[in-house]
Amino acid sequence: MPNKPLKDYPKISLKPENIDGMLDFNDIFGRGGPVHIEVGSGKGTFLVNQAQAFEKINFLGIEWANKFYRSAVDRIGRWDLGNVRIIRTDAAAFIAENVPDESVECFHLYFPDPWPKARHHKRRFFSHGNIPQILRILQKNGIINIATDHADYFEQMQEVIAAQVDAGTVEIVPFTRSADAQDGEVVGTNYERKYIKEARTINTIAVRKH
Repeated sequence: MPNKPLKDYPKISLKPENIDGMLDFNDIFGRGGPVHIEVGSGKGTFLVNQAQAFEKINFLGIEWANKFYRSAVDRIGRWDLGNVRIIRTDAAAFIAENVPDESVECFHLYFPDPWPKARHHKRRFFSHGNIPQILRILQKNGIINIATDHADYFEQMQEVIAAQVDAGTVEIVPFTRSADAQDGEVVGTNYERKYIKEARTINTIAVRKH
């Protein structure tokens, strides 16, 4: 039986070409409320589950891979979730150019591409180069919540965070499990469940902005 065609939902799928300057989240969501951003939303599992569990929070997903992005748009649209938007774009550039200062309550980064080859490490999203922009968009007491199965990338993440702890910009806090995380899970995404079956270690870390 052929797969059903994926639908686009213009209210949910933001188009980079339509964005000029800094976003107005009240306009994007048609209401006020806390904003959470997820980088690397995949097929939208986290966004759908969290949006259902926390209806007063506005969720914005960023996904680069077109096939995952289209699947996420279709899934979010079918659930008719009014508190989720998603965009296909380069996350680092989008955050630097289009997300206003102190506009985000929580930043979610789950199982990002580890770019395992040494020559590709510069492409890793969570880095010394990008952390100033992530902290810029976070509100005071805003949270960065991170999970990864890649040991080397996790070591880099810890180094980036340690530098910010030393600078007095953040403090390490307990990781917050997602709404749909089952026993033994921290996020409840498809990737995590796959990695658990493969007996990979799931590393988590979270920080709060001062």
